[in-house]
Parts: sequence; C-alpha cells; structure tokens
Amino acid sequence: MVNSSIASYSDTQQMHRPFGSDSFGRRAESFARFFGTPRFLIGQTVLVILWISINVVAVTYQWDPYPFILLNLAFSLQAAYAAPLILLAQTRQADRDKLMSAADANHREALAAANIERQDIALEQASKLQELLEANTTLTEQVERLTREIHAHVVPPDPRMAGVGA
Repeated sequence: MVNSSIASYSDTQQMHRPFGSDSFGRRAESFARFFGTPRFLIGQTVLVILWISINVVAVTYQWDPYPFILLNLAFSLQAAYAAPLILLAQTRQADRDKLMSAADANHREALAAANIERQDIALEQASKLQELLEANTTLTEQVERLTREIHAHVVPPDPRMAGVGA
C-alpha cells in the first residue's frame, strides 16, 4: 500500500517536471482548453467583425485600414502563443493517459493475481472437503459395521428369519 502511494506520488511528480512548475502547466492547459470553447470562438468572431466594421466604416480614425495588418499581427501573435500551449496541454494529457494506462495494467495484474490466489484456495478447500467426506464415509461404514456386530451379539437370531437372508 505504501509502495503504491510512493509510486503514485513519484509518477505525478514526474508528469509535471518537463514543463516546470505545476501551476504553469495547469494555467497552460486552461488556456488551451479555452481556445477550443464556443465562447472563445464566438467572442473572437464578434471581435473580428467589430474590428473590420469599425475600420471600414470609420471616416476619420482608422487605426487598421484594409488589408488589416494590425489584425493579422494580432492573429499571428495569438497563434504563436496558442500553438505551444495546446501542444503542452496535449503532452501533459498524453502523460496522464500513460500513467492511467500503467495504473490500469497494474490493477488488472493485481486482480488476476488475487483471482489465481482465490482459485488456489478454493482448490485446496475442495481437496480438504473431499478428504473430510471420504473420512466421514469411512466412519459411517465403520459405525454401520459395528452396529451390525453389536446387534448380532445382543439380539438373538429370529428363528422365523433363518431361511430368508441366506
């Protein structure tokens, strides 16, 4: 039990080491998850529509006129940060999946070993039960034989039954 707890703690620590602190990894994963949500996609679409609309319609102050270089730069910057965060999240998830797979395999092996042990115990108990049944049968036969012998010495033979059993 203690060894499995130590192994579990060691596996957890090993999972976080390649990416620095655990808090960084958790934040990176939360950002990566957020990038794939409908809320993010809808919000980004609304922002792009507003950006383009304001820059096309505005007469005096167009901070990013067509071909929207600043918007393109913002998307490039977002992609430059999003891609490594998504890869980091995928790597961490793959590490967790690998640890879970190993834990499942260990659990299945433990169950198989316990099952074999239970089968061995059942076979041993069946063997002992068979021995006890055989001993009981032998004792029952001895009691029956002794009862007949005692009965033959105590009860006189019935003359009417003299020719029946022979």
